[in-house]
Amino acid sequence: MRSLIRIAGRRLTRPVAPAACGRSFIGTATSGGASPMLSRAGKAGLLTMARRTSTAGMRAYSSSSAELKSSPQATTVDLGDMLPMDRIRNIGIIAHVDHGKTTLVDCLLKQSGALSGSNAMQETRVMDSNALEKERGITILSKVTSLAYKDHRINIVDTPGHADFGGEVERILSMVDSVVLVVDATEGPMAQTKFVLTKALARGLSPLVVLNKVDRPTSRPDEVDSELLELFMALEASDAQTAYEIIYASAKEGWCTKDLDEAARLTEAAKADGAVKSSGSSSMEPLLDAIIQNAPPPKGQREDAPFSMLVTQLEANPYLGKCALGRITSGTVRVGDKVRVLEPGTGAVREEGKVTKLFLRSGVQQVEMAQAGAGDVVSISGVPTVGVNATVASPDVAEPLAFIPIDPPTISVTFSVNDSPLAGREGSQLTSGMIRARLQRESETNVALQIVDDGKSEALEVRGRGELQLSVLIETMRREGFELSVTPPRVLFRRDPGNKKNILEPFEEITVDVDHDCSGVVIEKLTKRKGELKSFTDVADKARMVFHIPTRGLLGYMSEFKNDTHGSGVMNHAFLRYDAYAGALEKTRKASMVSMVSGTATSYALNMIEPRGELFIRNSEDVYPGMIVGELSKDGNDLEVNPAKAKQLTNIRAAGKDETIRLAPVKPWTLEEAIAYINPDEAIEVTPTQVRLRKQILDANKRKQLSRKRVSDIDDLLD
Repeated sequence: MRSLIRIAGRRLTRPVAPAACGRSFIGTATSGGASPMLSRAGKAGLLTMARRTSTAGMRAYSSSSAELKSSPQATTVDLGDMLPMDRIRNIGIIAHVDHGKTTLVDCLLKQSGALSGSNAMQETRVMDSNALEKERGITILSKVTSLAYKDHRINIVDTPGHADFGGEVERILSMVDSVVLVVDATEGPMAQTKFVLTKALARGLSPLVVLNKVDRPTSRPDEVDSELLELFMALEASDAQTAYEIIYASAKEGWCTKDLDEAARLTEAAKADGAVKSSGSSSMEPLLDAIIQNAPPPKGQREDAPFSMLVTQLEANPYLGKCALGRITSGTVRVGDKVRVLEPGTGAVREEGKVTKLFLRSGVQQVEMAQAGAGDVVSISGVPTVGVNATVASPDVAEPLAFIPIDPPTISVTFSVNDSPLAGREGSQLTSGMIRARLQRESETNVALQIVDDGKSEALEVRGRGELQLSVLIETMRREGFELSVTPPRVLFRRDPGNKKNILEPFEEITVDVDHDCSGVVIEKLTKRKGELKSFTDVADKARMVFHIPTRGLLGYMSEFKNDTHGSGVMNHAFLRYDAYAGALEKTRKASMVSMVSGTATSYALNMIEPRGELFIRNSEDVYPGMIVGELSKDGNDLEVNPAKAKQLTNIRAAGKDETIRLAPVKPWTLEEAIAYINPDEAIEVTPTQVRLRKQILDANKRKQLSRKRVSDIDDLLD
């Protein structure tokens, strides 16, 4: 039986046995010679075999061929010059979290010489310059850099991999002409892989696929290739997009190749004696060559066209002030040219100014330019009021450039002044005006966040994509000296446009990898939270489950998940869609133990309170009325306790000896855990050094009155 397969724009005819794919054909071939109708899985397996056959005929990258090529450093490109558009490539690096994007960019920069002469040559993950990024090991903000290779300039945008920062990915797609999709050769495509790939395909971009970490013993490149093809077809990719080229790589070891057999040889050589590190094939040149060959040059007109640029990101320079980063859409710009800033959407003129500096980033350094043209990704200073998605253009331009709308936020929290009895002891930024100004500055640079200010109260509502995104903002502010009170997250519901009576809520797609003996409890917990199991497969020695679940069903689940899987499980999620309200959730958290006094906690009092539940505070910590000091071990109403009670001393000698008090160790709260834990009537007190849980209303009598009022209001509605 013969089948026709379209690969890389060519029709390859080769005999394929049905059993070769491990799947059966559906239907029969027609008398006209048409190819048999395949199932989606069968087509994916067949395409994988064809790709392996076509790439097997290619010349493997070897040390001998590398000697014939110019090294990455042997280039005549001066990054400060304006290059012809056919020698520019703009690419974005997209992937799921922890699949190796930033490590891959590091390797490209170091081997291309972009980091030569700087201290960054000795560092890892140089693109993660933010302190929180280095601590957490994740990319939070998109970063732009460039390198020179074979008389070309390759502009690279490194993007976050976590779903909560998906707005950064959506925003940079207008800057690039192609993307490099990095996929872990063991994990395969995950939830965020689907999200970023959907956005790239919708923009008409053709990805170049890098299967990273192929040197791991658990890697399964053939299976991951089949899963990727199935994902491309499920997302209705075009033939050109489906005919992507695959690069097998180990970014950590610094090599890549187009041939899977060569990748196996490099892996074995590294295990044997590390000889691969001195071999000519130990480089990222195959990837750089593939970028130049497959990524199209930017489009646009430089001559006889007015200058225009869409601002994608803002940068703070200590000497130049606010700088606007973006890709030039048309025309050319020089230092000293007059420009104007147009509001996004309306085209209203916000400001008119002059370009004072023009530069691009190479590695981790900035390179000044005298002029730049269409296709260049540059930063401009001289327009201090510019914002994200605004258009910087020549004075004769009146229409703003179109920008990519991003997905809306799904959860919100309320920021307000810290009004606890312990307020003002640590922070320096305490007033509502300071908090409002800081959040407004954040909304100018982070378009995925929305700030809602009604102007009537001191509280501000902050809307975002997830708990991690909001916790990163709170952590950044507390390090700047802010003290805050933060309410628990709530899901943003919508009305169905077709029927205003129907309520819609956000749903997430989550991918869970756990040991097989933990799969039962995970399915049980997620089902109670209105999750729906979509698939169950075996990946290596793990069970992989895909669920569709309401966003509110995930709030507070991560800590339970870690306990249920003994810390060995991995859960990732991405926004799916707005769908019909799934109904009320079961209560998953027990009541709280609330302090009724002010003072300092004593071991004597905590020893008497501990049998009632789990403590959140240690001995000698300050407490106040309304502060949550623990969780009860059973359901019911909140319990008021006295954690500051001291043992009464008398002048009568006791007959027995006092027992040594041993309290269970207390784990300090992280912001993500605190945000996910608290109930709707509770809040988080955030200071530069402390994270405390409290009731929103500190007075116990007022809390009881409000509770009775809520019951009466509900009764009135039921009547």
